[in-house]
Amino acid sequence: MKHQHITAFVRVADSGSIRAAAREMNISQSALTRAMRELEEDVGAELLVRSYRGVAFTPAGTALLKRARLILETIDRARDEVRQISGGSGANITIGITPVLATTVFPAVYQQFVRALPDATLTLTEGLLTGIVPDLIEGRLDFGVAIATQYELPSELSFTPLCNVLSCIAGRSGHPLAEATQWSELLEARWVLNLTIGSSSNHLLHWLDDQGWPHPKKIVQCTSPMLMLEMMRRTDLVGYGPARLLEDPLSSTGIVPFRIAPLPPASTLGIIRVRGVPLTPAAQLLETFIKRVATTQN
Repeated sequence: MKHQHITAFVRVADSGSIRAAAREMNISQSALTRAMRELEEDVGAELLVRSYRGVAFTPAGTALLKRARLILETIDRARDEVRQISGGSGANITIGITPVLATTVFPAVYQQFVRALPDATLTLTEGLLTGIVPDLIEGRLDFGVAIATQYELPSELSFTPLCNVLSCIAGRSGHPLAEATQWSELLEARWVLNLTIGSSSNHLLHWLDDQGWPHPKKIVQCTSPMLMLEMMRRTDLVGYGPARLLEDPLSSTGIVPFRIAPLPPASTLGIIRVRGVPLTPAAQLLETFIKRVATTQN
């Protein structure tokens, strides 16, 4: 499997057709078609289905595409690592982090990292598990930091626990249910919850099932923590999430935790990486700072 074949394969996927990919790569359409056929012969499977509307991927092609993206990203990171080891500048680190990290360990981590590598480029993406997993598998992230468990992750990803994260139920200041103490008092309320896999709210519903208790009857589904906080702050919607986020004096102004008991046990915040793929020196340093600060604050 040649590097140029993998590069061409990903270009075809990104452009949607062999014609467009050939134009972007400044090669003839026949040359690119031949490269795709050679790749299919190499892997022993049909990868593309060609039609007048462009190309579609067979199941084998879809599987290979994920690996192909990771291969190209790994090569780019290898070049970055060599430049760093050789004393060159240009360190680029991209990580996905959960919003609760910004209210716990990451501000201190960032200060340490900037002092150590002032010229490095750091890119942060919002680290919901449903986004971190595909971005890691396709090589778009160096690593992720999120609330998860190993059993929620595909086998090619590893999970290193950092610290426990407690969650709570909360609503706006002056909410008519702010003094509620029992779960049954909230059943008729309207809730705003992030129900994506691995979220605190998703864990809450599983915990309610384990207790044999009913779910909230009226739920507004929301995948944006910022939007969720604003809706809680400005309406009577009840929310659930990490206590450090919902009790933080800056991010949760106008929001108060409810005194409901019992609540689900603490979740685990940890580092998610692709197995067998080493980090660049800069990414390794950032991961070390996160581990050190998280252990100190835990």
